[in-house]
Amino acid sequence: MHEELVDHLTRSTPLSRGEALRVVQDVLAYFDETTQDYVRRRHRELQTQGLQNTEIFERIEADLKYRAVAPPELTLRQLRRMVYG
Repeated sequence: MHEELVDHLTRSTPLSRGEALRVVQDVLAYFDETTQDYVRRRHRELQTQGLQNTEIFERIEADLKYRAVAPPELTLRQLRRMVYG
């Protein structure tokens, strides 16, 4: 899987083939996260930092625009529903 990318990383970095493969797999797993899972995870992370929901949802709304594959634009209400159902 993604052999060309692994080859490129081993040529252009000090990573071994096994390390490069793990990096590629980690990055792919990160970007495989669904929008709903991302919203829930970020909500929990920001909540543990002591932020209030108003600021949390505004930050998540802004962050979603910069995901590798941008999801459809979501309203604050849609974000809240992903967390609270």
